[in-house]
Amino acid sequence: MTTLPEENVSCSNCRACCCRLEVMLVTDTGVPSRFIVEDEWGGRTMSRLEDGWCSALDRNSMMCSIYEKRPLICRDFEMGDYECRSERAADV
Repeated sequence: MTTLPEENVSCSNCRACCCRLEVMLVTDTGVPSRFIVEDEWGGRTMSRLEDGWCSALDRNSMMCSIYEKRPLICRDFEMGDYECRSERAADV
């Protein structure tokens, strides 16, 4: 297991690295259909823009534009936890 450096992650220094991950929709949280892509087998994911960023990310504020209706995996991904710091370390 790799030990990542401790760092304070907050809304003011979040780089929204998690918003470049593929997000599968496994529950219905009310994500608006314009943000959903369905594959040929019926799998649903959050749509991403050509540069890889989630289409629900507000580029001006770097915050989720559908925060109250965000997918379960986004709700489980906690700011500052191991996965968050791991994605930040990979985004250097």
